[in-house]
Amino acid sequence: MAAYVIYPTDEQEKFMKAFLEALEISFVKDDEGELPPHVLAGIARGEADIVAGRFVTFEEFKKKYPAD
Repeated sequence: MAAYVIYPTDEQEKFMKAFLEALEISFVKDDEGELPPHVLAGIARGEADIVAGRFVTFEEFKKKYPAD
């Protein structure tokens, strides 16, 4: 079974829902709730690292790990 991810406008969503229901196609609407706590904690750690100066620029990264 294939899965599709689409990002309709509010108006498009109404038509899409009616279309899927008319064809009896099952679907799940995900309203993108809040991120899980472990993800939020990781983001906070990353932001703290940047403030503390623990980061490398993209140019430094490319020099250290060249793409061959």
